[in-house]
Amino acid sequence: MIANFTGTERYIASQDLAEAVNVALVLERPLLIKGEPGTGKTLLARAVAEQLQRPLLTWHVKSTSRAIDGLYVYDAVQRLQDSRFGDRDIHDIRQYIRFGALGRAFLADAPCVTLIDEIDKADLEFPNDLLHELDAMSFTVIETGDVHTAKVRPLVIITSNNEKELPDAFLRRCIFHFIAFPDPTLMARIVRVHHPLVRQSLLDEALARFYWLRTLPELRKKPSTSELIDWLGALLRGGLDEETLAARIPYLGTLLKKEQDVEAVTRRGRGWARH
Repeated sequence: MIANFTGTERYIASQDLAEAVNVALVLERPLLIKGEPGTGKTLLARAVAEQLQRPLLTWHVKSTSRAIDGLYVYDAVQRLQDSRFGDRDIHDIRQYIRFGALGRAFLADAPCVTLIDEIDKADLEFPNDLLHELDAMSFTVIETGDVHTAKVRPLVIITSNNEKELPDAFLRRCIFHFIAFPDPTLMARIVRVHHPLVRQSLLDEALARFYWLRTLPELRKKPSTSELIDWLGALLRGGLDEETLAARIPYLGTLLKKEQDVEAVTRRGRGWARH
C-alpha cells in the first residue's frame, strides 16, 4: 500500500487515522469518520486535500437535505422567471441544472476530495439514497436523461456525530474510522501546532485542568480539542501563568458551553487544585 497521507503541519494525524485514509484511497471507497465533536473530523478533509494537492468540494448536510441535492438541483424557479420575461431560451433545460458538490466531483477531470459533512443530520433514508451513486460513481439527471459518470473517482470523506444510526448497507460500502479522543501526549502536539510558543509548564498545567474536567461524570458536554485550543489562546492573551491555573480555572466559559456544567464545576470549589 502506498502511504499518501501522513498528516500536515497544521493537522496531526494518528497512525491509525492516516492508515484509514490511505486504505480508502487505495480501495477507492468512501471514508466514514466518527468521533466526538471537536476532534477534527471536518478538518481532516481539508488536510487530506492539502497534502494530496487536490481540490476540496464540501457538502454541509442539513436536516432538510436530500440526497439528490449533492448531485444536482433543477432550478425550475429561474426557468419560470425567464419564461415570464422572455429574454432567454427556456427550452434548453440543461442551463437550469446546478450541480452540487458530489456532482461536480463526478464531472471533474482530475481527482478531488469531497466532504459530506455530518451525514447523520439528514433523514434516515438519506444514506440509502446515495448507495448507487457512491458505488457506481455515476448519476442521471432525470430532467434531461443525461448520465454523468466519474472520469476519476474522488475520495469521499463522510463525517458523522453519531446522532443517528447509519444503515448497514451504507456502512458496508465505507471504510470506517473512529477518531479516538487524543491522549495528553498527542494533544500537546496538536496544541503546539496552534500555539507554538506556549511554555511547557503552562501547557502541562492547562492539560491537567482540561483532562480533569473531562473526567467529571456530571458534565453534559465535555470540553473538546477545539475548545482547549481556544482556551489556551485566551490564557496566552490574558497573560495568565501556571500558578493561576493551579488555583482556579479562568475563562471557564471557553471550555464549558452549558450553564449546568459551569455550575457543577463551580460547586466543586477548589476541587481542581492539584495536590
